[in-house]
Amino acid sequence: MKPIFSFLFCLMGSICMAQNLNERVVHNDPSTYRELSSVHAGAGKMGFTQLIGRNDLATKFLYLHSGVIQPKSGIGHHFHHSIEEMYVILDGEAEFTINGRTSKIKGPALVPCKLGDSHGIYNASDKPLKWLNFAVSEVKSQGDAFDLGDDLARSKKDVVPTFVSSRLDTDKLKQDNDVYSGKGVLYGRIFSPEVFRTDWNYVDHLVIPPGSSTEKHLLEGIEEVYYIMNGNGSVTVGAETVKIQKDDSFHAGLGEEIAWSSSGNENLEILIIGIAASKNNGLSIVKPLETPKAMVLQMDFVVEKENAKAFEEMYYSIYVPAMVVQDGYLSSKLLRLFPQDLAKEIQAEPTTYNYQIQISFDTEENRRKWVASDQHQIAWPAASGLGKEFKWRGYDVMGDDVQN
Repeated sequence: MKPIFSFLFCLMGSICMAQNLNERVVHNDPSTYRELSSVHAGAGKMGFTQLIGRNDLATKFLYLHSGVIQPKSGIGHHFHHSIEEMYVILDGEAEFTINGRTSKIKGPALVPCKLGDSHGIYNASDKPLKWLNFAVSEVKSQGDAFDLGDDLARSKKDVVPTFVSSRLDTDKLKQDNDVYSGKGVLYGRIFSPEVFRTDWNYVDHLVIPPGSSTEKHLLEGIEEVYYIMNGNGSVTVGAETVKIQKDDSFHAGLGEEIAWSSSGNENLEILIIGIAASKNNGLSIVKPLETPKAMVLQMDFVVEKENAKAFEEMYYSIYVPAMVVQDGYLSSKLLRLFPQDLAKEIQAEPTTYNYQIQISFDTEENRRKWVASDQHQIAWPAASGLGKEFKWRGYDVMGDDVQN
């Protein structure tokens, strides 16, 4: 298979991550942990490992870390300029500090560490504490940290937390949901998009009873990271299925279709982290349109080499200024054909038209008003006069993803 077709095949399917699902299943095994001390200037020691890393997903998911925080140990007070984290207590109780306010939180529980909020955790008990940390960055694969030099071992505690937190409470889950449906399947959204400022989109809680399965769920504009809190079963992505068990982590990519099945005698309980491809921009169109949202006219030109510079200057100096004053004008682009060697490399369709101007108006009616305007009587001769040949075609805009 030629490289270009291999690339396209990858795009037309799901995202090009590890296609062998077994490679995506990572078991959280404490025997493999590295021992760390003074983490972010924190007290004592902890065991630590990374389950999922920054290069495993296409979105800005940064990592899933796991560890055991030893008694009278913790992660010191610090903050991040460009990443958000969520600490998860799998068992026991810990003292969480967010922006200098500390409260005891009993697990299983979640505490988001939002962008710019100082945070840390301390295990004041006499027992080891099992811990997870999810992170999403503002910039793909980049992280940062600034330590405040406080081990949090002597923090004054509030009885009622003054920060966002939640317990993993199955009593709050509901059946017959539209996200993960299936017989007896329980589902709930713990944190919604507004909690986070990065592309972190949600935190969900899913419980599947023994012998039951979820319907297929399509990840549209979203990637998901999963941690198996309890039980065992299997996960199916597309046509491939792999077994999973308690303390496994897993991830699924943009455009993949996923389903879960529970086996054994216990509920399959899953913590789900959703990361948007671009939450701030979002999907310009959530579902297919029934009527056009705008129109685009594409004008192809054959411009001789000696006129190329003048043609490009004409677009910026004459054509664009003439359009921006028109009612309903939305945008335009000047496109220049790839050089011949590059066009050949990507197996592009041969053409003699080496320039294209695309203009977009909210309606075809307003585009026609532009054609009838005095400004068009100046702009069009300036463009067509520099072209040896030209032609055009019009389109209705039925979808777009314009990101400024």
